[in-house]
Amino acid sequence: QVQLVESGGGLVQPGGSLRLVCVASGSTFSSYSMGWFRQAPGKEREFVATIGWSGRRIDYADSVKGRFTISRDNAKNTVYLQMNNLKPEDTAVYYCNIYSYWGQGTQVTVSS
Repeated sequence: QVQLVESGGGLVQPGGSLRLVCVASGSTFSSYSMGWFRQAPGKEREFVATIGWSGRRIDYADSVKGRFTISRDNAKNTVYLQMNNLKPEDTAVYYCNIYSYWGQGTQVTVSS
């Protein structure tokens, strides 16, 4: 049974940083792209970042470019999202995605 478990969310002040972690289990995902999405209250789920199987192909939403960094460790079936210079508009539930699988989400709240 495939399972994705996110962690690392929390409450942070504007300008602060958080590191999200998603650990996948139940299969090997080294040949798949891994990504992060987010959903703010009352809004559609939106793309944040994705990383190819080798780590060489990376894409970001324009809204997070220069502030967020996605990375992965295939040996650990893990994908990371380093979030710096956080803004109130980054407040959302963040979801890990691999192929057709989704995690349960982790809440990120940016507020003073």
